[in-house]
Amino acid sequence: MSPLARFRQVAACSALALVFCSAAAEPPKPVELAANVPAVIAHSALLDVEATAKGDVLQISIRRVSDKTLVNTDDLTIAIDGKNEPFTHEKGTVYELAVNDLRGDGVKDVDVTVAHDGIREILSGKASVAEPPTQSLWRDHKQVAWWVLNIVIILIAAMAFSRKKSAKDEEEDEKEEKEEEES
Repeated sequence: MSPLARFRQVAACSALALVFCSAAAEPPKPVELAANVPAVIAHSALLDVEATAKGDVLQISIRRVSDKTLVNTDDLTIAIDGKNEPFTHEKGTVYELAVNDLRGDGVKDVDVTVAHDGIREILSGKASVAEPPTQSLWRDHKQVAWWVLNIVIILIAAMAFSRKKSAKDEEEDEKEEKEEEES
């Protein structure tokens, strides 16, 4: 092989290696799920895995990238930090699983294995669920406090209007009535 041919071969291999190294996928960035806010936790060229934290449940929906329709399959596995998680699913709805394993220390690896359209894909991502906000005593009882305040105001107003008139006021009222009758 001539030196020029060998140089071309090495240059082609180097260029190919450079392309593959630069095109390598970045590791997924962690997603922190806030309550009732949907976020994409994993994706591929064909699918997006969207998660929403609602109370003690994590709702997962798998959508096609092309037309955003839900993928409805019974061949699904959801693993958090390598441990398969049980989930519920009704036909045509989202998948629900307990959110407890995503709460707590740090970011967790989420792997969703889904069979769709004759292929099987593993979608990986990193996610954590924000801790629920602490509830204050005032916020929980604010409505009751307003009811008590309104009842007190109504009672004070009723007492003010229903007070008996003094004898002097009654005499004046009688005089006014007589004057009206005479005229």
